[in-house]
Amino acid sequence: METTIDWGGPQGMLFTARTGSGHVAVMDGAPEGGGHNLAPRPMEMLLSGAGACTAYDVVLILKRGRHAVQGCSVKLVADRAETDPKVFTKIHYAFTVTGKSLPREAVERAVKLSHEKYCSASAMLAHTAEQTLSVEIVEA
Repeated sequence: METTIDWGGPQGMLFTARTGSGHVAVMDGAPEGGGHNLAPRPMEMLLSGAGACTAYDVVLILKRGRHAVQGCSVKLVADRAETDPKVFTKIHYAFTVTGKSLPREAVERAVKLSHEKYCSASAMLAHTAEQTLSVEIVEA
């Protein structure tokens, strides 16, 4: 896996990531740090990546279990250290999974498997951050 990050130049703190899979993502800094608030911050992208990684796992696990999953969202709320490096110290993952007659045990198992076995991003973040989970199931 690879990615290349290019700085947008001396007029700000805009960075463009070009991934090995051929995609592009843009990140920017806060105005107080020289950015122009044109795109997500790099740490927001890191948090978003962890959320997408675990949501991906949950959907895949439920589909493989032949459950009628129709939606999955996860809201991540994180705290960061006060001093540099300002790593994540706490992250709460609030899952909302929508489907027809989804067994709570299956959804909770999928979330647990993602965090304990499959999601590389949350596994890395677990080295600095206490992680908590909650699950809401919505009938479709």
